[in-house]
Amino acid sequence: MIRIGLTGSIGMGKSAVAAMFVRAGVPVFDADAEVHRLQGPGGALLHLIEARFPGTTGPRGVDRAKLSAAVLGKPHELRALERIVHPAVHRARQRFLRRHRSRDMVALDIPLLFEKAKGRRLAQAVDRIVVVSAPLWIQRKRVLARPGMTSAKFAHILRLQVPDHIKRARADHVIATGRLRHQTNAAVRRLIACLGSRKGR
Repeated sequence: MIRIGLTGSIGMGKSAVAAMFVRAGVPVFDADAEVHRLQGPGGALLHLIEARFPGTTGPRGVDRAKLSAAVLGKPHELRALERIVHPAVHRARQRFLRRHRSRDMVALDIPLLFEKAKGRRLAQAVDRIVVVSAPLWIQRKRVLARPGMTSAKFAHILRLQVPDHIKRARADHVIATGRLRHQTNAAVRRLIACLGSRKGR
């Protein structure tokens, strides 16, 4: 099995590229989606999060605004949250890999592949790192269009993330999204075909 580590900074179009992999027949483990499931209504982590961060959960799951306020700019609190979330995501990822162990190729959508120690360990466990990238002005336009996003929040997020040019330099492959969607989709399919042909050698 070829394990692709799929990553990219905020607003780069990683989710769109992940969907292209799925449509091309490559199973994708979406770490963000798993976190949402674990923190959503009836989620397995709600009781742990509520115990550590009282008042941040409710019938609809985690109140993301309240939880964000509880950890933003507070490294100790953020680490406490990560100690709750990361092991659960790891277990889900392992279940995904076991479920798809007969496949030739899978993709692991890992937003913080370069930023977190756990992500950096995962980077060593994948066969190819694919970075999704777009020009800064497109990234900024996409991110600021999100509900509740401000220039200050965007700037803070960028400071926490490894710069895009460094991610691109560390990548085995770069998928550009600052162009027409069908062009990006074609690039994804070419990459899949290329990796598949190398595996067959």
